[in-house]
Amino acid sequence: MTQKKHDPNNKIAAENRKARFSYEVLDTLEAGLVLTGTEIKSLREGHATIGESYASVEGGEIWLINSYLPEYLQANRFNHEPRRRRKLLLNKREMARLSQSIEREGMTLVPLKIYFNDRGRAKLQLAVARGRKLHDKREAAKQRDWGREKARLMKDRG
Repeated sequence: MTQKKHDPNNKIAAENRKARFSYEVLDTLEAGLVLTGTEIKSLREGHATIGESYASVEGGEIWLINSYLPEYLQANRFNHEPRRRRKLLLNKREMARLSQSIEREGMTLVPLKIYFNDRGRAKLQLAVARGRKLHDKREAAKQRDWGREKARLMKDRG
């Protein structure tokens, strides 16, 4: 069995851990990001947050709104604005499918994580999701706890 070497490029820069709890994820896809040089350097340091961000369809394009990439300290006066809107790179068919799916009632585009692929490119994992109500969140927590308990019981038994 050959083990894959740890690739320093293939790492998660930012993750929205609350998204899977607050939303019911129906579909995911990978999108590229239009970033400046200082934004990439800031991402590689791993201080970005996408917890309160979302994606929106405007003028036939999809934008990542309210994501926070802190300024790169060594960039001096050539720095970027931390909360600027960032364009997502998708092909026309994917954009059409996403815009149709979010026109339906209660659907939204939620970023799950920003990561670097094997080629060192920054990618965004985007989800088409439906917001969960409080009772749905409780049910999900109950199912998760029962899964853990079941695994614990099976481990003790076998």
